[in-house]
Amino acid sequence: MAGLKAGAPTPKDITVHGLSRALEVTFSDGAVFRIPFELMRVYSPSAEVQGHGPGQETLQTGKREVTLVGLEPVGNYGVQPAFSDGHSTGIFTWEYLYFLGREQDKLWADYEARLAAAGASRDTPMPGKVAKGCGSHSH
Repeated sequence: MAGLKAGAPTPKDITVHGLSRALEVTFSDGAVFRIPFELMRVYSPSAEVQGHGPGQETLQTGKREVTLVGLEPVGNYGVQPAFSDGHSTGIFTWEYLYFLGREQDKLWADYEARLAAAGASRDTPMPGKVAKGCGSHSH
């Protein structure tokens, strides 16, 4: 399967929990993770969130209430969620979902620290976006 390391855990079951806003993934190694939609959204692997290199990340705020409005398979290696705030460009590989599930306590702590450093909270609205092209995707 393209994009997977040999022996890497693969999903056996994926359940979208709309009311609790979490994606539950059961992996082939027995691990089961409930990954909050908010965590997925603020750590989206998209260029919009991650930038095009180190230091170009965009701190995501106001995503506490985000929901999934769609979840599409991408080949045999991942899924592409569509979030209620219109974001839909991140492709979450099985490896990345496993990472988010396994490391979510650390990721939450890092996110809270970045929010505090920016003087923001999880509920602070995202600042208005200024359209600027980077050539790799349309706005």
